[in-house]
Amino acid sequence: MPKVGMQPVRRRQLIDATIETIHRFGFADTTISRIAGAAGMSSGIISHYFGGKNALLEATMRFLMQELRSDFLGRVAKAKTPHERLEAIVDTNFNEAQFTPQVIGAWLSFWSQVPFSDPLRRLNAVYFKRLASNLRHELRRLTTDQRAEEIAAVTAAMIDGIWVRSGLTPGRANVAAARKMVLDTMHLHLASSPAR
Repeated sequence: MPKVGMQPVRRRQLIDATIETIHRFGFADTTISRIAGAAGMSSGIISHYFGGKNALLEATMRFLMQELRSDFLGRVAKAKTPHERLEAIVDTNFNEAQFTPQVIGAWLSFWSQVPFSDPLRRLNAVYFKRLASNLRHELRRLTTDQRAEEIAAVTAAMIDGIWVRSGLTPGRANVAAARKMVLDTMHLHLASSPAR
């Protein structure tokens, strides 16, 4: 008989094992057997909790997105001005817990599968819309609606582009440099935009 409360613990162990296995072997060579081995569980447990590799990738991305959301809410609650809230958005997207080689690899694997999976496409759409909406909301307090839309698009593209480039470059990404690059670019765009 399974211990009460073990399901969330096992699910988290399998998500962590998925991230680590993708990092070590790449998505194509990540197998249920390797994930189970990394988690110290049987392959049957994955089928029981998730149904398969693609469902486990979806659950992993859902988990990472929830972690981002929780981090964002904590940061934005402390921010007082639109500039501070924009900084909170950028800092969230380059937080130390997720901006690691392991998690970056998981995100790249997720993005590579989006065109082939309706559930992953929907998850990605939520991520894109949430980021754009958060940026636009704060930028509209500082400039016109049109410029807010344009700056939000540039900023979101930079964030995602830095993640992709970091995933394709060996070694640990420079979190501080990534944040500075995005914030400096955003401030340059705001400086040349009409004020609200």
